[in-house]
Amino acid sequence: MKIGVISDTHIPDRCGHIPAKILEAFKQVDMVIHAGDMVTLEAIDELMSVCPKVVAVAGNMDGSEVVKKYPLKQVFNISGFKIGLAHGAGAPVKLIELLKSTFEEDNCDIIVFGHSHKPMNEKIGKILFFNPGSATDCLLGEPSYGIIEINGKIEARIIKI
Repeated sequence: MKIGVISDTHIPDRCGHIPAKILEAFKQVDMVIHAGDMVTLEAIDELMSVCPKVVAVAGNMDGSEVVKKYPLKQVFNISGFKIGLAHGAGAPVKLIELLKSTFEEDNCDIIVFGHSHKPMNEKIGKILFFNPGSATDCLLGEPSYGIIEINGKIEARIIKI
């Protein structure tokens, strides 16, 4: 299973559309995960135009239509691995501790998150913490997205655009 991972698109506040390079890459995935701060549902519509299976959570900057449609946290299984998904909140320096607490009872193999706009692909203890960075923000670094491949093991990578 190949999963495209995106976060912090802030459409249309920071960018009019998801970058074409990401949409092209996501034509080759089995599903897409959006880790919040899409702002409006336009980002989801764009993702679904290239991959019909999109899983998402609401973030702290999302409008009411997004918050009504998507939860703040999801936990799901893919090929025997448990994936936790949340946007994150508060100060970025405390983000990992918040996520550990949020998923404390869930026994996740990987926690996918956003919020900080900083890519992260790091195993802490038994859990892989994966943040694809922001797909559209050039202020805090290069825009990026992620790919997670699950085939008996989890392999994840950040792709700068």
